[in-house]
Amino acid sequence: GNIEIAVAAIKQGAYDFIEKPFNIDQLLVVIRRAMETSRLRRENQSLRRREVTQSDMIGSSAAFRSLVSQLDKVTKSNGRVMLAGVAPDRMEEVLFGRETPDRGVEPGLLEEAHSGIIYFDEVADMPAGTQSKILRVLVDQQFQRVGGNDKVRVDLRVISSTSRNLQEAIEAGTFRQELYHRLNVVPIEVPSLEERREDIPELADHFIAEMNMSQGLPLRELSPDAVALMQTMVWPGNVRQLKNLIERVLILGDGTGPIEPRELPGSDEGADGDNRVVLSGALALREAREAFEREYLLTQINRFGGNISKTANFVGMERSALHRKLKSLGVVTSAKSGTRVAHIDEDAEAVD
Repeated sequence: GNIEIAVAAIKQGAYDFIEKPFNIDQLLVVIRRAMETSRLRRENQSLRRREVTQSDMIGSSAAFRSLVSQLDKVTKSNGRVMLAGVAPDRMEEVLFGRETPDRGVEPGLLEEAHSGIIYFDEVADMPAGTQSKILRVLVDQQFQRVGGNDKVRVDLRVISSTSRNLQEAIEAGTFRQELYHRLNVVPIEVPSLEERREDIPELADHFIAEMNMSQGLPLRELSPDAVALMQTMVWPGNVRQLKNLIERVLILGDGTGPIEPRELPGSDEGADGDNRVVLSGALALREAREAFEREYLLTQINRFGGNISKTANFVGMERSALHRKLKSLGVVTSAKSGTRVAHIDEDAEAVD
């Protein structure tokens, strides 16, 4: 119609305008440019969101710092090869490589990891036949490719991980004891999330920012009450469970303000079932009060990673008074995975 209408259309989001009467070739060129611009914009957004999908180690608790310190001492490497999710029937070919008349030599991961590191994820799931061959490689630092006759020499370092109890697997006959001793030269115990509850707010903030960038979910913060509740919850699934919970809250949450306890799944039953006081009518008032204080202080001390000063400040007691109270209640702390964990002194209970 006129230039004024064209300018208004551009301001409202139109890509371009064509004056009447228009040429069909000119129209097609403008359409192609508009579609390409739209495609590039979507691609750019997708790439920007993908930038945050890397895995980071997040935490500042004593248990986490102890883990990082141990890793700093044992991990000095130039190259890395990661093995995860290999089908059992193909594991030996993937590890050792193969030689065939038609394809010749196809190197395996052990060969590719020469002068570097190979990482076995969930080593307890390794087939028995492969276990014995891996043991031989660790002893001799050499192997034969599948279908080959020549010995292949390698100089590599093995890092393995598992979430299962290997001692139980050895007793059950599913894991070779000799291989266990070869792999378990420098054992590192990775602390569970429940052993580093202080890191929960930092981890949660990290996941919220990550999901905002990768999925466009709301950039929200945790309210102090939500943090307190999450630090007393049971986390059998560790960090992965925490990440899933945050994602669920951001998707199903009821706003863009701070995340409140009511939005947390199972918030009414989130506290540790083992640390809950079941008040019975058979308990005298003094016994009921002591039971509540004992479980309450156990929860708070573990929430703060065994730090008595932080616990005292939170519960509103002098540090010395808290020490006396803990002693009277039979609550003690002991070191575990680089942090301190509160528990009931069984010997004291036995004496009582």
